Amino acid sequence: MVRFNENNEVLREDEYRAILVGADMGDDTEHSMRELEGLAEADGIEVAGMMTQPMEHPNAATFIGRGKLEELAELCEAMEVDTVIFNDELSGIQIRNLEDALGVRVIDRTILILDIFADRAVSREGKLQVELAQLQYRMPRLSGFGRSLSRLGGGIGTRGPGEKKLETDRRHIAGRIDDIKAELKKAARVRDTQRAERVRTGIPTVALMGYTNSGKSAIMNRILAMTEKDEKTVSSKDMLFATLDPQHRRITPENGREFILIDTVGFVSRLPHGLVEAFKSTLEEVRDADLLIHVVDSSYENRDFQIDVTDRVMDEICGTSAARLMAYNKMDIADSVPEDVSGGPAVFISAKTGMNMELLMEMIQQAIDGNMVEAAFAFPYNMGGAVSRLCENGKVESIEYEAEATVLRGRFRLEDYNRYRQYEV
Repeated sequence: MVRFNENNEVLREDEYRAILVGADMGDDTEHSMRELEGLAEADGIEVAGMMTQPMEHPNAATFIGRGKLEELAELCEAMEVDTVIFNDELSGIQIRNLEDALGVRVIDRTILILDIFADRAVSREGKLQVELAQLQYRMPRLSGFGRSLSRLGGGIGTRGPGEKKLETDRRHIAGRIDDIKAELKKAARVRDTQRAERVRTGIPTVALMGYTNSGKSAIMNRILAMTEKDEKTVSSKDMLFATLDPQHRRITPENGREFILIDTVGFVSRLPHGLVEAFKSTLEEVRDADLLIHVVDSSYENRDFQIDVTDRVMDEICGTSAARLMAYNKMDIADSVPEDVSGGPAVFISAKTGMNMELLMEMIQQAIDGNMVEAAFAFPYNMGGAVSRLCENGKVESIEYEAEATVLRGRFRLEDYNRYRQYEV
């Protein structure tokens, strides 16, 4: 049957039309549902309508109540939708029961996010991380989830490794999970070697972090343009999860210290735990950054919620103690300057227009210079571990072996300086 969108344009076979369903359990349901709509649009799905049901506890069999389920079935038929997306995570049995009752494909928020990640992953490691999260999600749902998607064929939630894994048994999936974890460990070792080399050369690192679509990639591209490296720009789009694989760029200011700028994947509320675990090794690069720039969308009315989500995910990943700088982006479309700013020094910018980007660069320079201390240490020969640590984490200018001590001179991280301050000479 040929279907049309609201502009009377024929929908392609790979386009989907969906109703969003959420449970109102007293939390920020309105915000979460709007975010789900943005996720659906980012995955190329046309949203035909939304439905929420106040409830204390979900129904074990169908998540929503019987009356709401009948209402939803009527809406699906009247609106000619082919997909229903639930804002909460569903069990395999719930997915199967809902599809039997509604006659359309049923997915949940986790499947949707995983589908977006599978579509956007570019690097070998990124694809492996997404595949790992997908398999870990599907493993406990084989009895319902696997049968459901096998019956319906391809579609949302079957990108990446999806279809070829649905017909395998638990033992085969478990084996594949072990293989992926082993490959990711190898990739992590390579990344550790690269990170150690950057530390050895003494080049500080600055990491951009924040909610998805807050403008991290746009900030990186603006800084690259300011330092005449336009050819090294990264993909920047006005959509959720435009960036998945961390991007590294060497920034060489005309008047200032060179540094490595890292653009990371954005966060979102209710980010699937398996996805956080899968991407943890990649995001741990942030843990060793000399400066974290927390990018905030100033134009978003509920930005405090996004700040809190980002902080919680970062604490889960690495609990870093690095210096932080709050960068309130998109000031060109914000209604006013945000008040009650917390979380560290703040700067109000617009990556699109260039507003205060020079000031941001100045604050970066101040932060990375302030995080390094020029000093000299004398360590007894039984403290070889301290010498190795400073050689790995700092910029050693000279090493002298005296009668009773090893003397190091150079620039060292403030954390290491404070740790070994008693050995300073």
